[in-house]
Amino acid sequence: METIVTRFPPSPTGYLHIGGARTALFNWLYARGRGGRFILRFEDTDVQRSTQQYVDAMTDSLQWLGIDWDEGPYFQSRRLDIYREYIQRLIDSGNAYYCTCSKQEVDAMRQAAAKEGGKPGYDGTCREKKLPPRPGAVVRFKSPRAGNTVVEDKIRDNIVFPNAELDDFIIQRGDGMPIYNLAVVVDDITMGVNTIIRGDDHISNTPKQILLYRALEAQVPDFGHVPMVLGHDKARLSKRHGAMSVTAYRDMGYYPDALLNYLVRLGWSHGDQEFFTRQELIEKFDLEHIGRSAGVFNQEKLLALNAEHIRNASGQDLASHLIPFLRNLGIEAEEGEYLYDVIKTLKPRSKTFVEMAEGAEFYFKAPESYEEKGVKKFFKPGLIEPLRRLVKILENTEPFEEKQLESAFIQVMEEHNLKFGKIAQPVRLALSGKTVSPGIFEMIEVLGRGETVARLNRAVSFMAQQVSAEA
Repeated sequence: METIVTRFPPSPTGYLHIGGARTALFNWLYARGRGGRFILRFEDTDVQRSTQQYVDAMTDSLQWLGIDWDEGPYFQSRRLDIYREYIQRLIDSGNAYYCTCSKQEVDAMRQAAAKEGGKPGYDGTCREKKLPPRPGAVVRFKSPRAGNTVVEDKIRDNIVFPNAELDDFIIQRGDGMPIYNLAVVVDDITMGVNTIIRGDDHISNTPKQILLYRALEAQVPDFGHVPMVLGHDKARLSKRHGAMSVTAYRDMGYYPDALLNYLVRLGWSHGDQEFFTRQELIEKFDLEHIGRSAGVFNQEKLLALNAEHIRNASGQDLASHLIPFLRNLGIEAEEGEYLYDVIKTLKPRSKTFVEMAEGAEFYFKAPESYEEKGVKKFFKPGLIEPLRRLVKILENTEPFEEKQLESAFIQVMEEHNLKFGKIAQPVRLALSGKTVSPGIFEMIEVLGRGETVARLNRAVSFMAQQVSAEA
């Protein structure tokens, strides 16, 4: 069986956006699930707009998503000699020719054809002249005048294009630069690409590329054209629909596995399953279940799926993603059991890593102040003695684990005739500085005896000072 070879060939003229990321993902999953190869290639012949900055940004985005490549990255700008060799091969075989018609002359041809009710295009003036190369001359492909070119699309079924409508398209500009359709075909031939999954905006290019494959006596790859991604208003996805680039979602605290899961579900299904691990996607992804209708991007669904992935991931998996957000808060955390334990307490209530980092701050920095509304509601003078008693008990609690911590609270509650909320809320405020936090016992267990006792003593002193100030 032939090894599957797919590719992702972005133009480095901007950041990697959601639609491009989904295309890369589909090709990567298809190759990975079938033991194939995935190639990264940059179509950077637009010298004015292509920059190293965007190359770096795109590779960083792919690496963050966990989309790795087996070959590349290749750059079209470094392959010009290869393209010229193939262009010459087409000229020598009679499948291409030099054309000296000016832009004005070609425009006049198109206008004349339109007036006669035909399809505007080049009329073949230089087709049989066998002109030699000369400055400013373009090279055109000699398209067949009769018959059809059929795109056997793996997603859309067969799409038929009458050859008469394709005209003799340019494959090399007057300055010697190859045109996209020629370069991409030569790239795919020389790199052994046999499966092309891409956006349906490329459908109009496909018959031209198939003709080039045949003229070069090369195998035509399998094509699958994926519907575009739309915004919530069913318009083509754009910046006004929210964050667009992959790096923006990274910086907003999204988990790459969640974004992968969401992107693949924009157009592909596997029964009613919504949540997929990365390995499940590799195992289950296929072309047969890509839909023909556009996927609609929904920020709220992505956020909900992100929260679900965070809940289901281990602390070890999440730690490296959380650390940069902690660093943004001035916290230099390191991978290890303490951080994993912190994450475990925060997973159930964190939708993003931004939220998780904000929720984790008190684990690394003792609160310098307390929420004002919490102070008024929970730091009551009558709770000073129960908290002091709790400190004494905690200093001798062994082992310092959830079951024994719960017993310590029960002892104080019974001695002072208090309900759990009356003692738990001021403890929560004392330890975190906030009225909302992870569960009391799991929080105490992570902080440890020394830090818990120190923070409780500080809160008791604060409460005592308040009483003195009010006296």
